[in-house]
Amino acid sequence: MTIRVVLAEDNALLRHGLVRLIDGTDGLSLVGSAADLPALHALIAEHDPDVVVTDIRMPPTNTDEGISVAADLRKRKPQTGVILLSQYAEAQYALTLLADGTARRGYLLKERVADGDELAEAVRRVAEGGSVIDPTVIEGLVAAQRAKPSELDALTPRELEVLGEMAQGKSNASIAGALVLSERAIEKHTNSIFSKLGLSEEKDLNRRVSAVLVYLQNA
Repeated sequence: MTIRVVLAEDNALLRHGLVRLIDGTDGLSLVGSAADLPALHALIAEHDPDVVVTDIRMPPTNTDEGISVAADLRKRKPQTGVILLSQYAEAQYALTLLADGTARRGYLLKERVADGDELAEAVRRVAEGGSVIDPTVIEGLVAAQRAKPSELDALTPRELEVLGEMAQGKSNASIAGALVLSERAIEKHTNSIFSKLGLSEEKDLNRRVSAVLVYLQNA
């Protein structure tokens, strides 16, 4: 199935580059691109895309337009995925984006989307209901949470590492590959994480989302 994408980026050079990347990727179809918030709203209303890839800051105010779009779509069109693009690793933006859940949400640095494969994979993952958080943002959150008391203090360094990978929307198999561990070992670590965070009684998907939110909110 083709994933229909709407793009919003006020920098013309970057926007044209992203248009080429998305248009040139099998399985993705760019149905419109915008340079400001009003144009983005119009494209969403017209095309009802599967995923919106948008800058966080753009006209008319250049503050948090992308965040507001994500919050609005969470309420009106929860099946629409949103990937925010940022020039900097802003942890607070990631927290705000994921405050109402991690499903169908992504946060990537602009320097990373120059890799078309990485952007395409992020779009696919978000369209499928997953989440993608830039590793640089995750590193910042990990460093911040280690510097102050939090619910995560009960976790071992390895469990924090597993939870950090989980926060990027990875499956147990993907985490095992990234950390060079067996899937069974990852299952043991995730069960220990859920237990220590008091999430043992929830369904598996809810536990993963809740664990990630605890991770981010304690950063």
